[in-house]
Amino acid sequence: MDELTVGDGGWAAATVVARDSYGRLLALLAASTSDLAAAEDALADAFERALRTWPDRGVPESPDGWLLTVARNRLRDLWKSAHWQRTVPLDVERDAPVHLDALDLDAVPDRRLELMLVCAHPAIERAVHTPLMLNTVLGFTAAQVGRAFSVPASTMATRLVRAKRRIKAARIPFRIPDRGDLPDRMAAVLEAVYGAYVIDWTTTGPEARQVPTEALHLAEVLTTLVPDDPEAHGLAALVQLSSARLPARLDADGRFVPLAEQDPSRWDDHLIHRAYAHLRAAHARGQVGRFQLEAAVQAVHCARRETGTTDWPALLDLHRALHAVAPSLGGAVAYAVATAEVEGPAAGLTRLDELLGDRARRFQPARAARAHLLERLGHHGEAVAAYASAIDLTHDPAERAHLQHRRSLLPG
Repeated sequence: MDELTVGDGGWAAATVVARDSYGRLLALLAASTSDLAAAEDALADAFERALRTWPDRGVPESPDGWLLTVARNRLRDLWKSAHWQRTVPLDVERDAPVHLDALDLDAVPDRRLELMLVCAHPAIERAVHTPLMLNTVLGFTAAQVGRAFSVPASTMATRLVRAKRRIKAARIPFRIPDRGDLPDRMAAVLEAVYGAYVIDWTTTGPEARQVPTEALHLAEVLTTLVPDDPEAHGLAALVQLSSARLPARLDADGRFVPLAEQDPSRWDDHLIHRAYAHLRAAHARGQVGRFQLEAAVQAVHCARRETGTTDWPALLDLHRALHAVAPSLGGAVAYAVATAEVEGPAAGLTRLDELLGDRARRFQPARAARAHLLERLGHHGEAVAAYASAIDLTHDPAERAHLQHRRSLLPG
């Protein structure tokens, strides 16, 4: 071990590795052992040991390799234990030592997509496929996954536990699925990569608003795994176009900047051009889907860089089509906002109520949109109340400060 960092650096290094490498390490272990639960426990033990030893002894030159070795040894100890040998039948594929010995971080490719496809096994409840991938493979907490699905953390945690118990009870093998399994499982994988992007995008705290590199990477890899899937290209374009605008979402003082007020010169040209290439590839397949429509919406916004204006009628048409193909809470809010830009704030407010109803009271973007539309209509008292509700539901400090500023400008 090369002691590169000591003290608090050990904690920081463990945190970075946990964020960046957990899914990759778990996928390697699970794919080699066909035992997800044991792989999760072994990796948890490895991270616990890292937190105990790295602050004092220093961070190893290869943190990933160190964790993989510790987890691998933990699995070996488990299989050699008297309890395991008495209670668990021998599995030649799982227990053969060659599977663990063959693990090489530099030689073995990223196995996360394969493990995500396994999480979409037909024996697992379809509704939990994507949450299971986000939690197990991509390392997001039940609270983060629940927030992305507008489900309470406790409810999501229960669903995830139930799914993992199902995996164990049904003895679902964690092996690479056949290519013939891809079409039935791809939708859940696309949703999981999109979910990873949404969670990274909305994460708060000291690392808030980082470019969602994992989603960018996985979306790009998916287009090589299924190059003829137009929705894979649509997803890659969506993540890239949204990420391209990230540098402009905060000003030099850390204040939130709404899309309409962003400086397009701060957007990432490389990501935008790469996204356009994916959109062209998707269009060539002649089959429109949700992610392509969402990417087209982002492309219209990014076109302001060349035109200087936003084509709201085009956005309204796209949102109308998207709502017909894949209605969602966020999509409904965007549809209402586009309606307001084309037909006026009263029409936008009516559409918001028609599409969301009572759900609008619990959905932060809907409350923020309502406040803005009420402000435009001159209903200042109602707008103040709507802003207060949106502020209470906002997790991001910069967005909260922006909403508080908007509310402070209203009379009364």
